Order: sequence, then C-alpha cells, then structure tokens
Amino acid sequence: MSSRAPEPVGAYPYTKRVGDLLFLSGVGPRTRGSADIPDGIEAQCRACFENVRVILEEAGAKWADIIDVTVFLTNMKRDFDTYNPVYAEYFAGDGMPNPTRTTVEVGALPTAIDVELKVIAHCATMKK
Repeated sequence: MSSRAPEPVGAYPYTKRVGDLLFLSGVGPRTRGSADIPDGIEAQCRACFENVRVILEEAGAKWADIIDVTVFLTNMKRDFDTYNPVYAEYFAGDGMPNPTRTTVEVGALPTAIDVELKVIAHCATMKK
C-alpha cells in the first residue's frame, strides 16, 4: 500500500507484483487524505500521472519502467484533445520507447472523476 498516493476507493491494493512485472490498479486524480478532485481534465490528468509516479517509486520502479497504459475517459469527445498532449508531455524525452497505450471511453468511473489510468511496468530491480 502506498503511503503517499490517495487511498484506494475499494478493497484492492494499488500494486501487485508478478515476477518482474508490476500491475497498478486504476489510479485516479485524488490526493492522499482528501476526497477533493482537481477541476478540469488537464488537472486531473496531471494528478493521475503524479499518483502513478509515486506508486511506482514506492514499489521500487521508475517512470521509464512503464510498458503499458490503459486510459479510461468518461467523455472522449470532450476530453481527448486536452488529455492527449498532457500524456505526450509525460512520456517525452526519457530516451525510452513510449509504452503501448489504449484509451477507452467509459460511461462512468467509481467516483466523480473524468480519467483513470491502469498501468503495467517492468523492472527486474524492483523491491520484492
């Protein structure tokens, strides 16, 4: 369990390690100790990415270890054009190939958020 990421909204851990793979549960844009949700899709995207970074670091992985991202948007038509450049910003310039990515629209997420990320990372040197 992360000590810096927001608390999960259900009975699940944020991470599950299987061999050299690290699977992250859906990560939303809330902050630890608060139910507040950032205003607007750009702020929510940035909060999601920072929460993923914290969870990876606490598991002994790093941003460059991400190999696959599934993004859930509640309104593709409204939010994709804002989300996509923010996503590109977070994955630019690290010298590594970008992870694979799937972006899907969903009717709703468990709380009143507009975006959630599901991430898989690979790192042979992660904490066990």
